[in-house]
Amino acid sequence: MAIKTAVSRLSLFPVTAEVNKQGHLVIGGCDAVALAAEFGTPLYVFDESGLRGQCAEFKTEFGQRYAEAAIVYAGKAFLNKALALILKEEGLGLDVVSGGEMSIARAVDFPFDKVYFHGNNKSAEELGLALEWGVGRIVVDNFQELARLGEIAREKGGVPDILLRLTPGIDPHTHKYISTGVVDSKFGFTLATWEEAVAQAISSPDLNLVGLGFHLGSLIFEIEPYREAIGRVLDFAAEMKRQHGFEMQELDIGGGFAVQYTLDAPAPPISAYAGVIVPALMDKCRELGLALPRLVIEPGRAIVGRAGVALYRIGTAKEIPGVRRYVFVDGGMADNIRPALYGARYEAVVANKVLAEEAGKVTIAGKFCESGDILISDISLPSVNAGDVLAVADCGAYCLAMASNYNASLKSAVVLVRDGKARLIRRRETFEDLGRCDVV
Repeated sequence: MAIKTAVSRLSLFPVTAEVNKQGHLVIGGCDAVALAAEFGTPLYVFDESGLRGQCAEFKTEFGQRYAEAAIVYAGKAFLNKALALILKEEGLGLDVVSGGEMSIARAVDFPFDKVYFHGNNKSAEELGLALEWGVGRIVVDNFQELARLGEIAREKGGVPDILLRLTPGIDPHTHKYISTGVVDSKFGFTLATWEEAVAQAISSPDLNLVGLGFHLGSLIFEIEPYREAIGRVLDFAAEMKRQHGFEMQELDIGGGFAVQYTLDAPAPPISAYAGVIVPALMDKCRELGLALPRLVIEPGRAIVGRAGVALYRIGTAKEIPGVRRYVFVDGGMADNIRPALYGARYEAVVANKVLAEEAGKVTIAGKFCESGDILISDISLPSVNAGDVLAVADCGAYCLAMASNYNASLKSAVVLVRDGKARLIRRRETFEDLGRCDVV
């Protein structure tokens, strides 16, 4: 029974995950224990086949239902040059929220007509770069930005295509820190100001309003909120067509598609989301007499989440009789803040003992000077020793993207694996890197 639990956890690891004759976890044909030995730990391992497979599945599931569907990867989940190249090769667009993310795209010659620039406080410098580099869509978040962008566009020449981000006032029933579509949100135009925003945008000779967008949040397991939000925004679009002659060419419904982090929390497949979103859009447009807009989908976590695995080296342990046993690893909240930030839960296996019998529950704690530095509470694992390798599933999204140098720790190396070969796509930081920006 205990071994079955460990094997069932493999379903949360990348699609290529398996166990070899030594009882070691294998990802993309590479022994995880050997990867930890070669590249050190903490180490983030990405399965290239899984990444590309998710890109293809999103394109297929939405594309076969809706011809004008664009899949735009949300770079905030994780982005570096190697991943940007994969996205480029797979024909996806890119959702960026900073000048830094734009610079990564530019470094690999990503097609900027497929780049969508989001954010609630874009600087004048960032907006200027977006215009200079030819960003395809600027998603305007508030009235101050609308005015600022118009001024910058007038100075630089050219008329950028924009979307307005609307806050639909819909609760997607996810954690409050990752819920962005409710009324009390820092993002987007509130319902009471939607018409004013559209009127101001279409009256500006320096801006071209091509569409509307919304984002409900992250880790949304329920599909119905998408249908509700689409209906609300399309009703508004029809009213704006009647009152202002506005023709909505694009509808950006954001992302937020859930992934399964634990055995007890299955997530809907991509087909389930597509099977609700597309009919909701088509039926409502037909009802309202609207032309079908280009549909923009912005998955991030749902593409990279399962593809990434974090490897840690187990160090010391602490037994508190009658309370719990702590097992300490050489990473923690500096490379994965999610459990401390909003109670994220994970599953894990001991990479060098995947098929060993479980010995009881332990709590996996990090090495950093915070009591909240807990990666996994009360997980059943085999008996572990110093030097064993712990593999944590579903670490592809928002771990590396939110990593820090807390306690002057070094950010992890990242490798891409495929067909038994591992390729370093980000080296581990050095002590010299830590002080590179310091001025004495």
